[in-house]
Amino acid sequence: MQLICLGTTGFHPNTRRHTASFLLPEVGVVLDAGTGLFRLADHLATERVDIFLSHAHLDHVSGLTYLVETFGVDAHDQVTVHGTTDKLTAVKQHLYAPAIFPVAPGYKFCELGETCQLPCNSAGDAGTMRTFPMKHPGGSIGMRLEWPDHSLAYVTDTTATADADYIEQIRGVDLLVHESNFPAGHDELAELTGHSCLDKVAQVAAAAEVARLVVTHVDPFLTKETDFDLSDARKVFAEIEIAEDLDVLEF
Repeated sequence: MQLICLGTTGFHPNTRRHTASFLLPEVGVVLDAGTGLFRLADHLATERVDIFLSHAHLDHVSGLTYLVETFGVDAHDQVTVHGTTDKLTAVKQHLYAPAIFPVAPGYKFCELGETCQLPCNSAGDAGTMRTFPMKHPGGSIGMRLEWPDHSLAYVTDTTATADADYIEQIRGVDLLVHESNFPAGHDELAELTGHSCLDKVAQVAAAAEVARLVVTHVDPFLTKETDFDLSDARKVFAEIEIAEDLDVLEF
């Protein structure tokens, strides 16, 4: 299966990256709806889409206002937005407030519990999702998605530690997409903002025995010349790389 990186930074977009959004085109599943969601129409292979929100901060939901260009405003049977009750309420009351977005689209909103079923892949196999709480201001959730022979974990907006509570939830996945807003050595700032440092993310991947780690939600002020140096992180977990917008990840 493939995961397309529609947006790989946090806080705000820049000339290199858009904010968090990832697409599994084969099944029409989207993880988060940041500004990168404007690219959805160019890569979607299904007639409908299920969007799963980790939380409701603007860099993860602002792209929901772009969907009208792809689906129009009356797309009740084509677009379902999944999230915890409080986050969906925030989106409906604030992002779609008349003073901000005058014509509220007719999408479905579905409360997301600990488990849910995912659409069938091209082999006809249904998938499953398990969610788990993350430590982040305002609350966030991580997600584990599985189909037969394919597994993916998406962990963003949290403070990684070597003994993080969610390690067992992501154990052994084929692909771990994990945020790292900061390089190593910014632990105090990471704790304050609810984000992660690169060295701690590598420790999480090693402890969870995942097959591959792709780092996302990186500092928007990074340029190619100032990208994270992965050399020390690779001593802890070798199979690590930094996601770029429009990367296609096989898992």
